[in-house]
Amino acid sequence: QVQLVESGGGLVQAGRSLSLSCAASGRTFTNYVMGWFRQAPGKERDFVAAIKWSGARTDYADSVKGRFTLSRDNAKNTVSLQMNSLKPDDTAVYYCAAFQGFTMERRARFYNYWGQGTQVTVSS
Repeated sequence: QVQLVESGGGLVQAGRSLSLSCAASGRTFTNYVMGWFRQAPGKERDFVAAIKWSGARTDYADSVKGRFTLSRDNAKNTVSLQMNSLKPDDTAVYYCAAFQGFTMERRARFYNYWGQGTQVTVSS
């Protein structure tokens, strides 16, 4: 049983930083792609970033490129999203997700494992 547990959300002022973590368990994730998505009230769930569990390749949405950094710790089975220069538009519930595959993917429907989400609120 794959489990993804997010942590690290909270309330922060615009311009500040916040780090989210996703702890993955239940199997070996060597051939998995790990992604972060976010969903603001009344809006669709949007792609934020993705990383392959093997290798160094990452992908970022244009809205966060240069501000967010995604990394993984294979020993701890965690994926972390460092968010800098936060803006009020970054306010959303952030979800960690995973699927078994070899290509990067931005479409949520390809991810079949999801965490419960963590709230990030950026005040102006």
